[in-house]
Amino acid sequence: MLSPERLALPDYEYLAQRHVLTYMEDAVCQLLENKEDISQYGIARFFTEYFNSVCQGTHILFREFSFIQATPHNRASFLRAFWRCFRTVGKNGDLLTMREYHCLLQLLCPDFPLELTQKAARIVLMDDAMDCLMSFSDFLFAFQIQFYYSEFLESVAAIYQDLLAGKNPNTVIVPTSSSGQHRQRPALGEASTLEGVEASLFYQCLENLCDRHKYSCPPPALVKEVLSNVQRLTFYGFLVALSKHHGINQALGALPDKGDLMHDPAMDEELERLLAQVPGLVNSATANPEAGCLPSRTPPRVGSPWRPLHHARKVDAESDGSTEETDESET
Repeated sequence: MLSPERLALPDYEYLAQRHVLTYMEDAVCQLLENKEDISQYGIARFFTEYFNSVCQGTHILFREFSFIQATPHNRASFLRAFWRCFRTVGKNGDLLTMREYHCLLQLLCPDFPLELTQKAARIVLMDDAMDCLMSFSDFLFAFQIQFYYSEFLESVAAIYQDLLAGKNPNTVIVPTSSSGQHRQRPALGEASTLEGVEASLFYQCLENLCDRHKYSCPPPALVKEVLSNVQRLTFYGFLVALSKHHGINQALGALPDKGDLMHDPAMDEELERLLAQVPGLVNSATANPEAGCLPSRTPPRVGSPWRPLHHARKVDAESDGSTEETDESET
């Protein structure tokens, strides 16, 4: 049965909204790159497993940054993968620096840009030094806002700076679904000397921005809710409020509520199943209980079924080196 959303949209609009062409192009590129290996399984099976991985959100593992940020679904999938892979950091109560969190991100996306990690850390640390320690939950929810809404936040930062500088036209056209009338924006005047900007004026500017960023901004009603609670606010105060807003987290749908952040029974069960398949792991843990409590230095890396085989070979080559070290240390 088709969803109401699917019935309301023409085919081409629905396909564009779901970025189907992006995934078809990526699938074909992978097919051409690995046609010799895929030929033994069959093209039909390849496409089936590729789109199954897209639906499951595993298609973004170990992919290049340009791909993981290409669609909203890819971004949400990457956020979910980061949480599921490294939630034990929060579960153990560990505090990490910005650089350490960036290293974790690079384990899933080798070319993940440092600048995005720095911006996410700035939301948590505010005026503190960038080498200060952060909890996993604080960093994760700040990173979610910065990563998923990155283009929107760049525009918000520009608007905020313009308001601080007094660059605010007195008359602008702000198109909305309810009215196309002109709205008057009050001049900043002496208010710019105070900390931050006026929240109501800030929202008037963001309202039009939200209309232009339909697929990459928080729901306008929730943005209005955030700004209606204060009279004035700073740019990073706004980002902190977004990162801590329960409704925005639910609307994005990538992460659980903060209270459930450390609980993932499905992942725990899957990890136990995978660890049980590693030869000698159970025996070594039994022989040395203290070693069994330690995390593995080279945990199994499970990517999407077909992407990309030359990356897998590189990982295998690296893991061979680490295995030799382990063997030497054990002997």
